[in-house]
Amino acid sequence: MPLVDLIMPKLGESIMEATILKWHKIPGDLIKEDETVLDIATDKVDSEVPSTTAGVLEQLLFNENDVVPIGAVIARIRVGSESAVTLAAPAPTPVLVAHEEAKVVEHIPYQPSVTAPAISGNSNNIKFYSPLVINIAQQEGISMAELENIPGTGQDGRVSKRDILAYLAAGRIITSHTLIASQPVATPVVEPVVISQHPAAANNQVATQPATSTQVAVPQTYTGNVEVIEMDRMRKLIAKHMVDSKHTSPHVTSFAECDVTNLVLWREKVKKDFENREGEKITYTPIFIEAIVKCLKKYPMLSSSVDGDKIIIKKDLNIGMATALPTGNLIVPVIKNADQLNLSGLTKKVNALANAARTGKLKPDDTTGGTFTFTNVGTFGSIMGTPIINQPQVAIMAVGAIKKRPMVLETPQGDCIAIRHMMYISMSYDHRIIDGGLGATFLNAVSKELENFDSSRTI
Repeated sequence: MPLVDLIMPKLGESIMEATILKWHKIPGDLIKEDETVLDIATDKVDSEVPSTTAGVLEQLLFNENDVVPIGAVIARIRVGSESAVTLAAPAPTPVLVAHEEAKVVEHIPYQPSVTAPAISGNSNNIKFYSPLVINIAQQEGISMAELENIPGTGQDGRVSKRDILAYLAAGRIITSHTLIASQPVATPVVEPVVISQHPAAANNQVATQPATSTQVAVPQTYTGNVEVIEMDRMRKLIAKHMVDSKHTSPHVTSFAECDVTNLVLWREKVKKDFENREGEKITYTPIFIEAIVKCLKKYPMLSSSVDGDKIIIKKDLNIGMATALPTGNLIVPVIKNADQLNLSGLTKKVNALANAARTGKLKPDDTTGGTFTFTNVGTFGSIMGTPIINQPQVAIMAVGAIKKRPMVLETPQGDCIAIRHMMYISMSYDHRIIDGGLGATFLNAVSKELENFDSSRTI
């Protein structure tokens, strides 16, 4: 009976790895074709991985919380089996080996098919660690001796991600009570930190790295009445993307004021009839996206990306819309080929993606391929914002809250003051390829589209 490999699926053009959240099957279980085998998470969405064939699950090659590259074999299924069989787990392959005599940590190439173990100095006490736990330990400067003495709550007392993060959050104080006396911990010699005295750097006070091969993580202490909250996985990824975007693109933000009175009055007039006819509520978002798409056709440079010294102009206008989740995090589902949809089609697509995002039903493809992003900061009461570019795009537009204000109007009979519905719009753009002139021109074009909205149009 042949074995079929279950592959970590490709989840989007920019996604290179995924984290295994949960296995729904164990070795020996019968599996139907298209039945969910495991749940995975990427930096954008959580997703289910179905079986590509029917059979019996032969082998799991990764554990929960392991980070797996796209295209890697994650399990094997025996095709043609009619009854479940219990299979022994494969023998683990060492990833980190601590030698008792020399106390030297030797690096062995990563073996993705098994859980990464660590062999302690006591040959009768073998502990196993997942690649994720070992990676965290290496990043935080936790030695093998220290890692071996962290209490584990996982199966057979294994140290889980939660255990090592709780240990770090507690200031790594557990070690002082649990280290074995027979395993002395070497104290690294740290040379004094030298402050650069170069005249050009006098105001920056940049310190050089300590000249030592061992980096020791200094526990962070907090004073006063504080509460320490661990970031969830999505918040960590959002934070990383925001920092990376600022490091990648020199951000410039332009602003414009927009009179949207005609638009507001039109929506109030048609929203009930539209909902009764289409079963959908029409919000401002599809109207704003329609205006953005029209202007992107006039100024295609705003729908592009940068590849080294090349500018890649995207002819497919895929508009991302930032959507708030119940957890407080943000996700950006993408309206593919938005220029091919009329206002009714945009409304239905916007509502469908927003509902899927809030209920956790977005598919990986729903968040990829965006060429320009739109965010409505006015939803939360802000009148304007300076959004951060969603890489690898080069621009993002924000709209603020619509407010009634007295404005001076020019009429054939002379100037007058009237109450108008006003809104600020802003756009952050990549100054590597978009200058202030082009950025301001595009922003004003969107503003004019909204101000000149046809209040007599039908939908």
